[in-house]
Amino acid sequence: MKRRQFLQSGSLISLPVILGGMELSAITNTSLFNFINSDDERVLILVQLNGGNDGLNMIIPLDQYPGLSQVRPTLMLPETEVLKLTNVTGIHPSMSGLANLYKEGKMAVVHSVGYPNQNRSHFRSTDIWTTGSDATTYLSSGWAGRYLDINHPEYPTGYPNIDYPDPFAITVSSIVSETCQGAVNNFSFALTSKNSVKLVEETIAGPNDNTCYNTEVDFIRTTIKQSNSYANNILKAFEKGKNIATYPDGNRLADQLKIVANLISGGLRTKIFVVSLGGFDTHANQVQIGESSVGTHADLLKTVSDAVASFMSDAKALGLDERVVGMTFSEFGRQIKSNNSLGTDHGTAAPLIVFGSCVNQNVFGKNPEISTTLAPQEGVPMQYDFRSVYASLLVDWLGASELDVKSLLFNDFQKIPIIKNCSLPSPVEETEIAIQANIAPNPCSEYVYLNFNNVGRHVHVSIFNAIGSQLDIPVNKSLAQGPHEIFIDTSSYQPGSYFIRLAVDNSVQTIKFVKL
Repeated sequence: MKRRQFLQSGSLISLPVILGGMELSAITNTSLFNFINSDDERVLILVQLNGGNDGLNMIIPLDQYPGLSQVRPTLMLPETEVLKLTNVTGIHPSMSGLANLYKEGKMAVVHSVGYPNQNRSHFRSTDIWTTGSDATTYLSSGWAGRYLDINHPEYPTGYPNIDYPDPFAITVSSIVSETCQGAVNNFSFALTSKNSVKLVEETIAGPNDNTCYNTEVDFIRTTIKQSNSYANNILKAFEKGKNIATYPDGNRLADQLKIVANLISGGLRTKIFVVSLGGFDTHANQVQIGESSVGTHADLLKTVSDAVASFMSDAKALGLDERVVGMTFSEFGRQIKSNNSLGTDHGTAAPLIVFGSCVNQNVFGKNPEISTTLAPQEGVPMQYDFRSVYASLLVDWLGASELDVKSLLFNDFQKIPIIKNCSLPSPVEETEIAIQANIAPNPCSEYVYLNFNNVGRHVHVSIFNAIGSQLDIPVNKSLAQGPHEIFIDTSSYQPGSYFIRLAVDNSVQTIKFVKL
């Protein structure tokens, strides 16, 4: 059996490997940048919502109800039942736990997160989100794995060791997350419960005659030894740790987050945890007939909200709440128009939620415009590139340099001020720039003009069609402050709906126009 096959098929799927029978602590860590160390106890939790979450049914654009009532008549929530976050933005009534977190200043919403040239395949779009690639690039490593590679280029050789005795990442699942795949090995250890962490009997090494057989056996023996070292530390953390808050019964996501809290409180120095919840591919029966506030999607949203709220309550009781930040993500949003099966089909961008005591309470971006004139399969247009969210958390939460993040993700990321400085009593935080822009004529025939007042520095203008394909980038450079008028030639566009995305520094605005 080949080594890759062994790791994929056996119980050691999550384990790093070392060649040559080297002792695990023989090589000390020679980290390049040392932003993961014993002094930095910050933890990032990734909550993956598998299937494509309907963001328009989770974060509600209250100022768009006239349009929603026309394009989502069977799905639209009664406005009186929506829980308000701001005067114009609400959250699904089943998510009272998250609504309370927002009121407590421990949650942020990032509107319309996606990527240019949206792929609506579950498999490919999930691959894009977990690798951090663009839509046309195929990568074999995950974005978190590459981040860990920067600091630990020799991994897995010499790990675990005295400085880094614990797994760098844990996936609360039976298999490791692609997000944590490094250039050589996956940095993640997979577990589903304390009982799933097994120690494997170690055998005595025989004479090494450098034959292929002995090399392969030595590889397996070393992998088992390394696995047992990690497993022992995880079991110790389970024993030492505890949960104080009550978690809801029968909640799959809460069960996973309960494990995360237990392990962190038990002293495990793992930096990244990945948890997940499936079922979000709601093509049919998303709501009950005549009762749009209940149904399959409402149940899923309640599961997420109750789980996160319980975890944050536990973290606070355990004194860990300023050490943890979590974010939700899904491979895509749903189309704006509902289908004929009380559901929604694969779409484009969707909001995501970031939670933690060191998160800036804010709704980043603007509510998507919901008009009654929709192109076939029209999705919510992208405001923020998902890689900008990753980059912002890597820089402001985990301490990576912006230069490193550009090499991991992409050069043009926007640093969104999601994180606040919890060590300051009244911190002055970076804020979004208020963009004032309009386009005319709209509808158009041969051209449109984008007029805006630049109060920032770098300006990025891009054109998207209704299904999220990027058609053009008229501007991508620093512009002088003051009023600007950008001519956009639309003569080659087919009749239909289009979007101009204007990004100025860390802020965005997406404006819809119609080509006749």
